[in-house]
Amino acid sequence: MKKEWFSTNELTGIAGLPSTIQGINQKARREHWTSRKRLGIQGKALEYHIDSIPDKAKNILRAHENGAQYMANGNDPFTIWVTAYNQLTPSERDQIITLIVRSGVIGLMAKINTSAPAAIPDAELAEA
Repeated sequence: MKKEWFSTNELTGIAGLPSTIQGINQKARREHWTSRKRLGIQGKALEYHIDSIPDKAKNILRAHENGAQYMANGNDPFTIWVTAYNQLTPSERDQIITLIVRSGVIGLMAKINTSAPAAIPDAELAEA
């Protein structure tokens, strides 16, 4: 991972981390995260070292930083999904989301399983 320090704004709401800056700072103090004063910012703005951040959030940050590069841990389905999703075009993303919203995960599985009948006809999916 190239980036080692993350601001509270970058960490809010990721993989179960608190959704507020105050919540991140409280969790970091409780768990003794390695921190430093944010460079170039006046006031008490802090940033936290990647090694202090919980593993689940660390995996998401890695997937986001590497974009289309495949950097997923073999057994982390969420990271694999994020990596695959980031490789899709906006049109492909819209089609996947439409399929999941209309048919749920079972419909998605039926669509990708060639031996099972498709839950939504291609023509209907293209209309969305």
